[in-house]
Amino acid sequence: MNTSQKKILKIILPLVLGGFLVWYSLSRMDKDKMIDYLETANYGWIALGLFFGILSHLSRAYRWKFLLQPMGYKPKLGNSILAVLVGYFVNLAIPRAGEVSRATVMTTYEDIPFEKGFGTIVAERIADLVMMFLIIGITLLIQFEFIYNLVAEKFDPIVIGGGLVILVVVFLIVRSYVKKASSGIGLKIKHFLNSLTEGLTSIFKMKDKWSFIFHTVFIWTMYVAMFWATIPALENFSVPLGAVLVGFIAGGFSIAATNGGIGSYPLAVAGAFMLFGVEKDPSEAFGWIMWSAQTAMIIIFGGLSFFILPIFNKNK
Repeated sequence: MNTSQKKILKIILPLVLGGFLVWYSLSRMDKDKMIDYLETANYGWIALGLFFGILSHLSRAYRWKFLLQPMGYKPKLGNSILAVLVGYFVNLAIPRAGEVSRATVMTTYEDIPFEKGFGTIVAERIADLVMMFLIIGITLLIQFEFIYNLVAEKFDPIVIGGGLVILVVVFLIVRSYVKKASSGIGLKIKHFLNSLTEGLTSIFKMKDKWSFIFHTVFIWTMYVAMFWATIPALENFSVPLGAVLVGFIAGGFSIAATNGGIGSYPLAVAGAFMLFGVEKDPSEAFGWIMWSAQTAMIIIFGGLSFFILPIFNKNK
């Protein structure tokens, strides 16, 4: 399989998977109940959630300047905001292409070399990855007993213990292999891990590191707030804090599985809620409302950004 065929598969497979999951989710759902949930939903809470989402996007655009300034670039905040929105919009169609389009926008309108702009976006992603793991860690601490009992109920403790031992052994073998690797996939993994470490440590070396860290925490706080604020939109829909955090994490991972979480997001969130005893129908309805609201926001603002960019930069 050549490179172009691999690229086409990377685009088509998530779309096919997303389409199948949409069909699967809707086929097992009570359509009348879903329509009723949509008609009776309090759209004021949904609007509040979207407001938190918009704040996260604005903060992400502003945070970008702390990575660009040390290299001597001071882009207009307007271009940064529009580039971020365009990036989210493009990611809906082609996974990971949003980062490329975002860097391309800044190359076109701010004369920032593509490789430098793209490098700062990679550094951002590393910071975001750390935040995701931090939220997972907090969730494990808050819900340790529940998660432990759930795993113990579903799996034999001996199997779990054996699995952990195998994982540790495999990790040590892979670590040793990667450390000694001078070619092939081992070398690629080594370069990736080195780049990850360099990107993370570079954040703490920058002049405005505390401002960068503040905005990183703020962005993810707004993500959680967007998720949490949408829950009261459904009448008599109560979700415990642990379920909110687990549902948020499940939804976040689902976005990586298909383009923008199409099909997978509602299923992942509903599945997480149901682990905590939340009813199936409202859980699935919430997943669809949450995903639809996020996606509509990205399509509207991201689509408009394509048209606004040349107008905003008419002298360029």
